[in-house]
Amino acid sequence: MNMLAKRARDIEPSSTLAITARAKKMRKDGLDVVNFAAGEPDFDTPQYIKEAAISSIEEGFTKYTPSSGIGELKAAIQKKLKSDNNLDYELEQIVVSCGAKHSLFNIIQVLVDKGEEVIIPSPYWVSYLEMVKFAQGKPVIIKAEKKDSFKLSALALSKNITKKSKLLILNSPSNPAGYIYTKKELEALAEVCVKNKLFVISDEIYEKLIYGNNRHVSIASLNKDIYRLTFVVNGVSKAYSMTGWRIGYLAGDKEIVEATARLQDHSTSCPSSISQKAALAALSSGDEFIDKMRLEFESRRNLMLAGLDKLGLEYIKPEGAFYVFVDISKTKMPSWDFCNKFLEEKYVAAIPGGAFGNDNYVRFSFATSPEQIEKGIQRLREFLSSPR
Repeated sequence: MNMLAKRARDIEPSSTLAITARAKKMRKDGLDVVNFAAGEPDFDTPQYIKEAAISSIEEGFTKYTPSSGIGELKAAIQKKLKSDNNLDYELEQIVVSCGAKHSLFNIIQVLVDKGEEVIIPSPYWVSYLEMVKFAQGKPVIIKAEKKDSFKLSALALSKNITKKSKLLILNSPSNPAGYIYTKKELEALAEVCVKNKLFVISDEIYEKLIYGNNRHVSIASLNKDIYRLTFVVNGVSKAYSMTGWRIGYLAGDKEIVEATARLQDHSTSCPSSISQKAALAALSSGDEFIDKMRLEFESRRNLMLAGLDKLGLEYIKPEGAFYVFVDISKTKMPSWDFCNKFLEEKYVAAIPGGAFGNDNYVRFSFATSPEQIEKGIQRLREFLSSPR
């Protein structure tokens, strides 16, 4: 008899978390590790957000809240979605969860039945696949083309829809490739989804970190038909450097979103009351902190890309987020071997592209200082020059 349920046995560990933890341990042991694996901003949480959390503690706001979040925070999210994304939601259409990852997990669990198909463009964020498997759904991976910056085309989507197709997961800006879907591209995808009554999860967690003249468009904002089919997921982790505070949110069809609240009733209950007050301060504060961080990330992106260019490495130029998806195919090494050897030999942590569905690539994060970026690129030069 198996000690673990099959759904637990089928879940793979997160490679991004595992490598980041390994790099942190090496640093703790005194090794000079450059962390290109980071999935979080290296900026501190702004002081005014910390002060809001401290005030909530001092005022005794440390008890349970409604499972789906406090009304004030939902109202701030409602206002944000209207002002930033031109999306109108009632408070009952919004659920606050313990991070955007938790929101994604909840909506996948309440939407997907055993054997139903979930379409996931590749490369994809590592957890989408495992969440679908946990729901006993069938992941349908569509390998997008490099010439399209790995963005899913409407034609490829339509070719992969079957009678069992239930859901499409979109991530823009993308982790790991950094691409952004244009309004025209989203309109084409939306047309296919509406025609086939395909639900959409729009993971928009990196929407505030966009570079150059690019802009974020939520697919839910295009028309009333795709609005009804779409579930928008976002949070405060990336935009406000609040990854450890664990506040995300979901907005969409009232009946289905309320089902996620019921699931949350019996799993986590409410998100941290203190973190909710901190998130309220973040969403009520304007974008001054975000703009400063975004400009710094854009400068770091350019620094990393210049270094990669000198090494003759190809990549997908990131329009958003803080990652570069780098083509390592000319090394003839699988991405897992590349990342393990790079960490062991040169003390640089990176994430293998195999975890995202493409073994010819690795993901480098530029959520680290310019000095660390330059050091990491120099070590990459030495690593690529070493005989194998």
